[in-house]
Amino acid sequence: MGSKALIVDDIRMNRQMLFEILQDEYEVLQAENGKQALQILEEHNEEIVVVLLDLVMPEMDGYGVLTQMRERKWQDRIPVLVISSEEQVEAEEKCFRYGVSDFIKKPYYKQSVKNRVRNIVDLFQYKNRLEEKVQQQTSMLSWQNELLRQQTEKLRKNNMEIIDVLGTVVESRNLESGQHIKRIRGFSSILANMLMEAYPEYGLTGKKVEMISAASALHDVGKIAIPDAILLKPGKLTAEEYEYMKSHSVRGCELVENIKDIWEEDYAKLSYDICRYHHERYDGKGYPDGLVGEDIPIAAQIVSVADVYDALVSKRVYKDAYGKEQAFQMIVNGECGAFSPKILKCFRMVRKSFEQLADSQIAV
Repeated sequence: MGSKALIVDDIRMNRQMLFEILQDEYEVLQAENGKQALQILEEHNEEIVVVLLDLVMPEMDGYGVLTQMRERKWQDRIPVLVISSEEQVEAEEKCFRYGVSDFIKKPYYKQSVKNRVRNIVDLFQYKNRLEEKVQQQTSMLSWQNELLRQQTEKLRKNNMEIIDVLGTVVESRNLESGQHIKRIRGFSSILANMLMEAYPEYGLTGKKVEMISAASALHDVGKIAIPDAILLKPGKLTAEEYEYMKSHSVRGCELVENIKDIWEEDYAKLSYDICRYHHERYDGKGYPDGLVGEDIPIAAQIVSVADVYDALVSKRVYKDAYGKEQAFQMIVNGECGAFSPKILKCFRMVRKSFEQLADSQIAV
């Protein structure tokens, strides 16, 4: 911290009197007009801790100096005490508008001048140290926030990689193209976004919609445990085979539960719900738990419609693809099980988007 005081006054005697008072505590610099004062400030502003400023001077008056100090933000750090006489009291209000900290009136009383200067310097030095500390803490917080953002992004990528790996395994077991998972993600995203807009009571957010779309890729991860003879059977399954096939929902959520510690909690929870409950139906006639109505997690309800629609409009080993019009009617008419009225309303609203995605064979 600097320890220089600048006295600005066109009267040499005034400068000398103030010099005598301050020289014991400060290295005193002197200027006889505003222009000279600015030159000194330009050179020594980092070291000057206080300016004692006369208002009436040739070349540039005190108000000119104050204006320049404010524009250059020197006054944020350097206090200014105006040298005034009793006749200049009416100028005080104007000076305060210019950011002046205090006044030193003539005649000068040594101890009074010392106390006023010392007090204002101490106040500004404390303020400056406090501002520096706040700035350091703000910089540290910014750094920590950036680190947290990077860690969050890394975690998000890890979550996506886990989902992609597991989803790819399911695709290869099921002999389906990679477009199936992309379409499921796309259908889930379209429907979830519409539900978020139409029914805020579900508490969906942009981030949660993104997570649901990503986790939808794991809806059939339990099929990893289904034997090929059942999974790839081209004809109709027997009752026993069908029951075994249905177990993929429980097997899938058990797999997700076993690896929950390696990924983000929210992703793990959504993936679990989607794996276990995407075959539940609103009237309680689904599986594995026979959940009814809104007891079915909303993520599972969304992916359920996406899965059914894709199954209908896609060719599988056991069936040909249905037309998009027929698939739409089968879902809204309840031929594929009961869905939430709110879900179906949103499904009707996004019908064209579903059909465009089905045609493109790529995710939106």
